[in-house]
Amino acid sequence: MFRKGILAIMDGAKNTVFFPVLVKPILVKSDENPIIVPNLDNNWENWQTFNPGVILLNEKVYFLYRAIGEDGMSRFGYAVSDDGFHIDERLSEPAYEHQTADNPPVFNIFSFFSGGSFGGAEDPRLVQIDNEDRLYVTFTACDEGLRVALTSISVKNFINKKWKWAKPILISPPGEVHKNWLIFPEKINGKYALLHSIKPRIQVEYVDSLEFENDKYINSFYGGEPQKNCWDKWIRGAGAPPIKTPSGWLLFYHAMDDDWSKYKVGAMLLDLEDPTKILYRAKEPILQPSEIYENNGYKGGVVYVSGAVVKDGNLLVYYGAADSFIGVAHARLDEFLTALIRGNKPKLFALRLKKRK
Repeated sequence: MFRKGILAIMDGAKNTVFFPVLVKPILVKSDENPIIVPNLDNNWENWQTFNPGVILLNEKVYFLYRAIGEDGMSRFGYAVSDDGFHIDERLSEPAYEHQTADNPPVFNIFSFFSGGSFGGAEDPRLVQIDNEDRLYVTFTACDEGLRVALTSISVKNFINKKWKWAKPILISPPGEVHKNWLIFPEKINGKYALLHSIKPRIQVEYVDSLEFENDKYINSFYGGEPQKNCWDKWIRGAGAPPIKTPSGWLLFYHAMDDDWSKYKVGAMLLDLEDPTKILYRAKEPILQPSEIYENNGYKGGVVYVSGAVVKDGNLLVYYGAADSFIGVAHARLDEFLTALIRGNKPKLFALRLKKRK
């Protein structure tokens, strides 16, 4: 939907009023929010539930969400929604635990500052590539700091809740802190594409395989000077896996202005063939903390998009609120894209006024 700001400029000679239509992409937060909250009956998720990865399968929205319970460990929970707004199924046991007998939990100071857990697995991003019978999950593993890990599972096992996960592999270098890496849902020029940084520029790694054998890592760089004269002065990282549209890859990202207590969400369109090129960028945040559940929680003032799908022409964007809850915001995809593109160059519509007698 469009939000139109109207500025009238009178041309006295021609009695014409010009109305520049200042459109900007708007997401409407669901009245049902938050749609997932901590379950006090489950000790593994009774503290926080947030930052979900999502996937659309058989017209249902499947969630793999981050959960923290009384032992302080971060795990992934599982839920399903038929319409995208109401949870119809939610498991009482975790769907994925990163710590095992071979990999015992260790207190991780980086993880504690990254959402409040003592260790485990954080912030899953869920993607199906070229309709393969396999789902891939990138997530933050609390191993040797914070590193990006990759695992996968067959679509059939995921739907049937048989947790036969592939052994996770670490794809970011040891001794470095990395988060927010995404896989594109289609190969680009015949290769798998992984977006691993958006500051100081969009960085994409192209690989022939997602096996990452022989301790192969993706070298990534995050840094650079803050941007000037814009709302997204301090860019944090990418959000949900990119969505392919006729106008480009739709990418959400997190950023802050000078108020570091508030995370806001921006949107941009990337070139389909070369996603390091930004075609359009929203001039204002498309999502920011304004509701009670977004400003009261473990980390109030944070909205953190980690999943998005298109269902029946509707763009459904899922986000963590205050590092404690899960919400959804929505818009018609075509209207959202039109506003995103037109927002860069407002069009002028002229209205001829009748002369007074």
